[in-house]
Amino acid sequence: MDAAHEALGPIFTAHLFPKLEGKLVEVLRSLTQEEWEKQTLAPMWKVKDVAAHLLDTQVRKLAAARHGYKPENSKTSPEKLVALINTLNAEGVRQYRQLSSSELISRMETASRKSAEYHQALDPFAPAMFPVSWAGEEESLNWFDRAREFTERWHHQQQIRVATAKPGIMTREFYFPVLDCFLRALPHTYRDVPGKPGTLAQFDVSGECGGSWYLFRDGVAWKLVASPAGEKISETTIPQEIAWRIFTKGIASGEARSQVQISGDQTIGGHILKMISIVG
Repeated sequence: MDAAHEALGPIFTAHLFPKLEGKLVEVLRSLTQEEWEKQTLAPMWKVKDVAAHLLDTQVRKLAAARHGYKPENSKTSPEKLVALINTLNAEGVRQYRQLSSSELISRMETASRKSAEYHQALDPFAPAMFPVSWAGEEESLNWFDRAREFTERWHHQQQIRVATAKPGIMTREFYFPVLDCFLRALPHTYRDVPGKPGTLAQFDVSGECGGSWYLFRDGVAWKLVASPAGEKISETTIPQEIAWRIFTKGIASGEARSQVQISGDQTIGGHILKMISIVG
């Protein structure tokens, strides 16, 4: 492959889990009883629901790893997968939101420590237990599934912080890997968008945590490349403050569009606003 068309490299996040989880426990310990019941950007979930979800998904993943579980649903239809995930998430939230806040935090501390150890022990280039479905993959490597899980832990913690007006975790150390992982959904999102071979769409996330991503159209499909190549036909700039909310269904499309700048082909440049980098 030509150097200009090199694919993006892996995202390494194992070393970040202990830091991110420490910040989660810290913010949960700071909450008042009233703050536990604040509404979050997730329409169906208050702060305690989000915390319960974070505990549930961690416990489930560890249990699956411990028992060598290989999900039969890994190649099911997207619609059935979303329905299954939504059902599992709802059940988990109902179970763990019944805990007292102190008990929930205590269990979170234990699960977080075990989860960090699990992720740090994985071979990043071995096949993952779960594929990253929102990127269109039927099989993924551990580094990608781990980065996906890191985005889940980050964006749900950020939801808690936004709801309770706590200082955010929008630092380059944490947020850039999240953005880099989210943007890996671009080729799948654009799979049905026609394009002239040899053209390039550029996507910028502005701010100190952001960067630029390049979507190149070869003779068959759109592909993420490490550096710009070909004829640039559009450039889209998204403020870092709303980028994560766009990709996790945390902002209305009209509100997002009013803050996004698109030059060149508006259809190509604007299609990113339909991108969802989560399941459910």
